[in-house]
Amino acid sequence: MGLRARDLCRYATETHALDTQALDRFLAGVERRALRIAEFGAGNREDALDIVQDAMLKLAERYADRPEPEWGPLFHRILQSRIADFHRREAVRRRWRVWFRGGDEERGDPLENQPAPAAVGPERRSDADTMAETLEQVLTDLPLRQQQAFLLRTWEGMSVAETAAAMGCSEGSVKTHLSRAMHVLREQLEEHRW
Repeated sequence: MGLRARDLCRYATETHALDTQALDRFLAGVERRALRIAEFGAGNREDALDIVQDAMLKLAERYADRPEPEWGPLFHRILQSRIADFHRREAVRRRWRVWFRGGDEERGDPLENQPAPAAVGPERRSDADTMAETLEQVLTDLPLRQQQAFLLRTWEGMSVAETAAAMGCSEGSVKTHLSRAMHVLREQLEEHRW
């Protein structure tokens, strides 16, 4: 990333009087998982790096003076907001591209326009590698809200209330999105059961 956790803390201390070591530890501890969540949300590493950096900077700028236990839900709320902003911007960019190109290249089912995945023989990959790839693809293909609910609840270990706060929705919505995500995951990963 362009700015590391330590740089963000230094920036925050210039604007606020706070405990930089605690914020530095928090940002360093959440950085890798946040990057992975953003990669699932954005679909590529470069945009994910920008999203995470922006979320870290906003936390350091606006909420560094809050109690440390509040940083986790606040950070994830900012992160999810940045991912949603990314999707909105991409939708606008796609519309402009279609308009400037005349729309011929972008028409049709987007899934049909995707290149076919390369066939992988069992001699080249173990079952665990194949399952990991399948899981990653299924997570990437989930609708954004289902993906968010699954990653925050299962990967980050957040409670339903914390997840609802991070996603900006009700606890019932979190449960619904998580249930739907789990249904899709079970269905798609059925062949990989041991």
